[in-house]
Amino acid sequence: MNRPGPDSPDQSANKDDDAVWLDLVARLESMPSSALDEAPTAEEPGNDSGTEPDPGPDDVPGRSSSRSFQDFDPLGLSKRGAAEEPASSGEGSGATGPRDYDVEDENGFVPEDPPSLAGTEPLTMLAWIGAVGGPLALLFTAMFWRSAPLLAVMGILATFLASVVYLIMKLPQEKDENDDGARI
Repeated sequence: MNRPGPDSPDQSANKDDDAVWLDLVARLESMPSSALDEAPTAEEPGNDSGTEPDPGPDDVPGRSSSRSFQDFDPLGLSKRGAAEEPASSGEGSGATGPRDYDVEDENGFVPEDPPSLAGTEPLTMLAWIGAVGGPLALLFTAMFWRSAPLLAVMGILATFLASVVYLIMKLPQEKDENDDGARI
């Protein structure tokens, strides 16, 4: 596999990109956060020469300085966070996030309690037990009773099929015209 030499155009382009990036970072670090919002560009009359000031020795990337996030805040996040802190309830560490608010439900929706199983029709309850228990019984038979007679397996299968058919037949045949489908 051929690798590009150190003098290839691709390598010099990367060096130029790195130099531009380091220059941009140095210029942004040298500006106070309030100046980032109103910084004049080369086209604006506030910038006489069209060039930015050279970075000082403290502004070189890679060196640690005593600057905080508020010194370099191009999005204005520190101002917004400081404005919201007095309005917050004072709980926690002061940091706010998307999950740090209480939901105020004006409607006061409370779902209705499900109907009791004690009032269920016995045949419907048996059909549900057969529909859910049939496949479970076949699974346990295959795992633990491998020599089960064919008649027992066919009986479990018939019970399952009869239960499912009964439950399907109990479904309502007509659609309610006033039902918009929002409730199950």
